[in-house]
Amino acid sequence: MTTKQKIIIGSLETITLPDLAITDIQVRVDTGAKTSSLHVDNITKFKKNGKVMVRFDLHPDVYNVENMISCEAPIHDIRRVKSSNGTSEQRYVISTPVKLGSELWPIEITLTDRSDMSYLMLFGREAIGERFLIDPSKAFVNS
Repeated sequence: MTTKQKIIIGSLETITLPDLAITDIQVRVDTGAKTSSLHVDNITKFKKNGKVMVRFDLHPDVYNVENMISCEAPIHDIRRVKSSNGTSEQRYVISTPVKLGSELWPIEITLTDRSDMSYLMLFGREAIGERFLIDPSKAFVNS
């Protein structure tokens, strides 16, 4: 029986969310977080062709807030999530492909206001799955 060699990633990585047209977004790898979360603004729920969707704005470059991308995606779920500061909130969940290094796979992402955090996105354990090993002493290993 052979097992696939796991890829080592650092505590910070750069990913792409191709279906949302988001490239090179820096994420904090967080094994303490179950789900991944993305900082977005102006979240609006709407229907498109009978499907319940969510529209949101994202500033992919924290150093250039003038640059904004408007995205839309089907709502995959709505969940109550407890944030790192202990507060619980209801969040929209989307399912979208993510690309890290040469790997491409679908993940679930909760949409929230992370404006008080250093990174626009947390990359949680469900997204990491069994694909990667994390070396917290490294950063941008697969960027």
